Amino acid sequence: MNLSDPSNWKGKLSNFRQVGGIETSILDNGAGRGTRIAWINTGTGLRYKVVLDRGMDILDAFHNEHSLSWISNAGHVASQPFSNQGIDWLRTFGGGLLTTCGISSMGPPNEDDTGSRGLHGNYSNTPAELISIKQPDIYSGNLDFEIVGVIRETTTFGPSLELKRTISGTLGRAEINIKDQVFNRGNLPAPHMVLYHINCGWPLINEGTRIVWRGDIQPRDNDDSMSDFNKQNKFTKCAAPLDEHSAFGEDVAFIVPKADQNDQVTCGYMNDELELGLSISFSKKQMPWLINWQHWGKNEYVTALEPATNPPIGQAAARENGTLILLEPGESRTYEIKMEVLKGASVKEFKM
Repeated sequence: MNLSDPSNWKGKLSNFRQVGGIETSILDNGAGRGTRIAWINTGTGLRYKVVLDRGMDILDAFHNEHSLSWISNAGHVASQPFSNQGIDWLRTFGGGLLTTCGISSMGPPNEDDTGSRGLHGNYSNTPAELISIKQPDIYSGNLDFEIVGVIRETTTFGPSLELKRTISGTLGRAEINIKDQVFNRGNLPAPHMVLYHINCGWPLINEGTRIVWRGDIQPRDNDDSMSDFNKQNKFTKCAAPLDEHSAFGEDVAFIVPKADQNDQVTCGYMNDELELGLSISFSKKQMPWLINWQHWGKNEYVTALEPATNPPIGQAAARENGTLILLEPGESRTYEIKMEVLKGASVKEFKM
């Protein structure tokens, strides 16, 4: 269906929802009961679910009959703002195409003389304040859409961060555009770290799916415990389920990515057999790190490409090694990510 040429559909539609748009609703069953969501249909076969009460992260995502995202055993879980100690975060981790980690600490539980912080921070358990929804307009021919919300991570007498998230696209394009603006609304410098956990699963992810990126893997102390599969394939291919990835088993690469002349890093997953791929692009200046997490557990089969401001080492370690971002009062940072579904010949042609 070609929506870019209005002559194909002009005068033939009564309502934009016949081809796509944004629809909000509230879940009424299970662990996610009462959670606000927004389904977005791009009119291309790409449709995805924004969970408004989980920081406007994205859970389900499909292209035609194929799932793009990994959904954990927990699935939809209502926000639990006080799941912020130790590894409590894992109890509410639904997976999904996008889980945002941060925005003041991400990585393992950590503490120092400034306080203690749990795994991956508070963001994904914080509801958004919905600011606006713009629907496509079939009468003017403006097929753009967007949903905007604000998420606050704040405490009286302490740091006060505000993230304004805009998720946008255009009917007829199989793309997801995310723009985050993080502001320090407090009166003291505020620690800031962010990592975008882009979790993909079967059938996009399957044995032999290519993991495509350019850059240099930074050596880590625990690389000796890496699976034989990655010692051979070096984080460029997806494995079959691995026994050694049961429970907490995993392989992780900290990558310093290479950008093009326009400062853009491009990476993604390419399933040549299905002729289906997901391309991810972002600014290296905004996010100088790319993490590849692989967890090939049986019935828990997932990998994630994760643009980030820092490796996931926690706020305390980043403060100690001098890489922690401190936003001054009134200062802001902007992060933009584009995800695009590829299909057909463009999948096999996608190489770095």
